[in-house]
Amino acid sequence: MSRKNGGIIGPANTPVGGLLTGVAGGVWRMNDVANFVGNSQWPLAPENIDNSLRFNSGSSDNLSKSLSTPTNDKKFTFSCWFKKSKNATEMNLFGYQPSGNAEAYIGFSTSDEIRYADRDSGDTTAEIFLVSNAKLRDVSAWYHVVVSVDTTQGTDSNRAKLYLNGEQITSLANSTYPSQNYTPEMNSSDGTKVIGADNNGNYFNGYIAETVFIDGTALDPTSFGEFDTATGIWKPKKIGQIANAGTNSFYLDFKDSSNVGKDASGLSNNFTVNNLTSIDQSTDTCVENFATLNPLDKGLSGCTVSEGNLKVVMTSGSYKDIKSTIGISSGKFYWETKLDANPSEGALVGITKMSVDGSNHSAVDDGRIVYQTNGNIYRNVLGLGSVDGVGTYTAGDIISTALDMTNGTVKFYKNGTLVHTETNTTFESDTWSFYVAGNDATWSANFGNPSFSISSGNSDANGFGNFEYSVPSGYYALNTSNLNTYG
Repeated sequence: MSRKNGGIIGPANTPVGGLLTGVAGGVWRMNDVANFVGNSQWPLAPENIDNSLRFNSGSSDNLSKSLSTPTNDKKFTFSCWFKKSKNATEMNLFGYQPSGNAEAYIGFSTSDEIRYADRDSGDTTAEIFLVSNAKLRDVSAWYHVVVSVDTTQGTDSNRAKLYLNGEQITSLANSTYPSQNYTPEMNSSDGTKVIGADNNGNYFNGYIAETVFIDGTALDPTSFGEFDTATGIWKPKKIGQIANAGTNSFYLDFKDSSNVGKDASGLSNNFTVNNLTSIDQSTDTCVENFATLNPLDKGLSGCTVSEGNLKVVMTSGSYKDIKSTIGISSGKFYWETKLDANPSEGALVGITKMSVDGSNHSAVDDGRIVYQTNGNIYRNVLGLGSVDGVGTYTAGDIISTALDMTNGTVKFYKNGTLVHTETNTTFESDTWSFYVAGNDATWSANFGNPSFSISSGNSDANGFGNFEYSVPSGYYALNTSNLNTYG
């Protein structure tokens, strides 16, 4: 492409005509513009990442597809963004295992290392086995992984590369590279390829977004992301069309709620949807990171967390609690919680100090404001007592909490109706979190991406969130964009 003075400014670092034809930038001649527009190759402005898909390992959620004969069976690239919901579990982002010894997968070990393995049916050990020394255990963070393979390369370490957040992983616990011209099982016509698992199970638990497979080309991460010049943070960039990619290429953006396995590449490599519905379509993405319940911060034992860390089952015997992954020190934020199972000994919802050790409930009593199923408000902050007779609630009810850290108020709503306002609260110099607790209770949290069906659909003033009830004026869903602006 020609760039000469007298043209117009082309958008910088934007893919032109698909992943395989470079990026635009600089000054372009007008005849270049006409040609690219005529060929539907003129780059559009970068777009947000609208959706992810929430995978729950307990439900065996996955997407599956039998691919055809590849364009080039020795070269491929896999890219996706993900947010884990569970640690210490073998689970895969992308995999395949047809029969015998053959297998291929990209995912995690029980020690939380990220890894790529590949072996054919004639091998008992992997031809390719790359395992990071780093352990990925942050369940509040989005990560980006790229696996790039070209087994025609003369140097063995150039035949398979593993990248995380834009940088090649060179500190490897295992670095088994393939023989030259090895045919990877990951880009073969054998068996079924699976997103969110492999054919042997090992289901992923968490969120996956912007999933791309390129048949026939080994790409580096700059085709999918870039470092922000101001913050240095690795961020996604627009994928664009993949019209020049090989036969087995696909791009899953999870935007179509009626078919979350739809291929957006234009190649019609649509995936079969297994145990996933439109409810599992989420706006929690690598661009807008929403709070969830934090499985690493469970008070006492006996909490089982699922559905992308939005549902918690608390066993009987003693009170358990769990906080949100994001804490608040200023601003006004809103969330909803649905009580799924009516506990015999009560349940609580509200706010608590992030610094409080949930396993020490005498300490919890010194740092929380909560609404209990018995209809009382407990204000164990700075010696405040309880407020009785607010109104009981039970299974099926949705309790909303609106926290105003700036003015020191907490509001509780039952099924959209305000039942109590706590005013003149001194939050001290602490960070607070949303919080649920209970004995034999089951809660489903909604920070803006419910794991349960709702009948309406309300967002905050910035358009974030999908709530059952109207968000009070001036309050916002708890995600990183709102926290950065208002927190």
